[in-house]
Amino acid sequence: MKALDVLVAGCGNMGTSHARAYHAMDGFNIAGLVSRSPESRERLSQELGGYPTYAVFENALKATQPDVVSINTYPDTHASYVEQSLAAGAHVFVEKPLATTVAEAQALADLAAKAQRKLVIGYILRVHPAWKQFISIARTLGKPLVMRMNLNQQSSGDQWETHKSLMQSMSPIVDCGVHYVDVMCQMTRSVPVRVSAIGARLSDEIDPDMYNYGNLVVSFADGSVGWYEAGWGPMMSETASFVKDVIGPRGCVSIIDEAKEQSDDIEGHTQTGGLRVHYSERDESGAFTQPDALVDTSDEPDHDALCALEQQFLLDAITYDADLSEHVQDAVNSLRIVLAADTAVREGHTVDL
Repeated sequence: MKALDVLVAGCGNMGTSHARAYHAMDGFNIAGLVSRSPESRERLSQELGGYPTYAVFENALKATQPDVVSINTYPDTHASYVEQSLAAGAHVFVEKPLATTVAEAQALADLAAKAQRKLVIGYILRVHPAWKQFISIARTLGKPLVMRMNLNQQSSGDQWETHKSLMQSMSPIVDCGVHYVDVMCQMTRSVPVRVSAIGARLSDEIDPDMYNYGNLVVSFADGSVGWYEAGWGPMMSETASFVKDVIGPRGCVSIIDEAKEQSDDIEGHTQTGGLRVHYSERDESGAFTQPDALVDTSDEPDHDALCALEQQFLLDAITYDADLSEHVQDAVNSLRIVLAADTAVREGHTVDL
């Protein structure tokens, strides 16, 4: 099979990491880099040895006629770029979320199926070895599960500017929440039935109708509940910036963060310091029968390596014609939940799913 020509749209943090993966893999050939920022696209092109660059997505798509389009732009462009790429006959990798509305996301899922093109959404935790183990252990803890997760990011400078740009199209509990709600759905393998949420606008630098702190609670049909919290900005506390904890009748499992970087660092989004497993079983005296177990995850891949794993997943899906219908529908469903949470914040009531 010849190398697949790929057009990379977006040359920021995620686009750079994915472009490095395509550049290093025999199965891909970068046909072009497109970004609205001349600095970012020229920097990346120079780093990788000089690929063609474009300022306008539509022009790049027409000029390169790629086999694959990799979309790593702001969320408000995702639906349009995915639709154009599928219409051009390309397979698509798109960073999460797939779209900004459930209707758009489902329409794209249907379009990919009709076009018989592969559509992979960038749920990076699905390829992360430690997170996969975290999910696997959680499934052994019995039902119901209590899932506690957050990603509070104390951002300033360029990172705060990026967060403000993201909030022009969606809140933190939507943008980041799709990852963790997807994890919860994998852990419970149950149907979400309702979601409640609260939010707060903590800065006058963002739009009046937007909030930079949010907290959602999702309830599942099996009695499980999940809590997720996300906040962005220079005012955010780092005291509890990293909570990844699951509790069940048989015990609990937690990602510990001893090795985690500062919360606004890109590695801190996925990096783990290990897993701690606690067992609730007790003997006749009431004492625990075994000590907590620590699972070493120090050999986990870094961010660029995780992006390479995502692109290997895409390449394998194309090469072996894998059925991605469940992958795509899971992405639509997790988006449905976090957008319902956004509605709950804005309208002040629980949303039945």
